[in-house]
Amino acid sequence: MPLPLFLAMLAFVIAAAGATLALAFWGDVPLIAVAFAALAGSLMMGVRQWR
Repeated sequence: MPLPLFLAMLAFVIAAAGATLALAFWGDVPLIAVAFAALAGSLMMGVRQWR
C-alpha cells in the first residue's frame, strides 16, 4: 500500500472518530452508550473472525 494512501486512510479514520464523538456529545448521548456501542461493534467483528 502506498504511503500517501495509508496516511489518507489514517486521517480519514481519525476524522470519522472525532466526528462521531462530536455528534454524540452534541446530541447529549451518554458516554456509556457510546462505549457500549463501540464494545458491541468490536465483539461483532471479533466473532466474524472466529468463523
